[in-house]
Amino acid sequence: MASPMRIFYKNTKMIHMENKSDSFLYNDEIEWQPAGEGITRQIMGFDNQIMLVKVKFEKGAIGSEHAHHHSQTTYVASGVFEFTIDGNQAIVQSGDGIYVAPNLLHGAVCLEPGILIDVFSPMREDFL
Repeated sequence: MASPMRIFYKNTKMIHMENKSDSFLYNDEIEWQPAGEGITRQIMGFDNQIMLVKVKFEKGAIGSEHAHHHSQTTYVASGVFEFTIDGNQAIVQSGDGIYVAPNLLHGAVCLEPGILIDVFSPMREDFL
């Protein structure tokens, strides 16, 4: 019996999961999912305790302020972003990192196109 959680791949292959991803996930096989205007994401691995997500931003895209019960840490793989966390603002760029404690209001504005690598604990079930 298939689980309701699944990831869709470009080659129309569908993988059903029981709260975990496959061990190997290949960039060119994972569809980019819409995540807001000018924002797309790929889920790059997860289980019940952790999730890795690659998020691509176009210049000017806004990650609206929001809060969630997950711990989040983010690595700026490329680009420049203005982050707001709990009312504090900072500019971050390629090579920088961010930590967001659970339930803190946070968001970002993309100043130069780029990619963020987000890690959540526990996993973001709402992304599946």
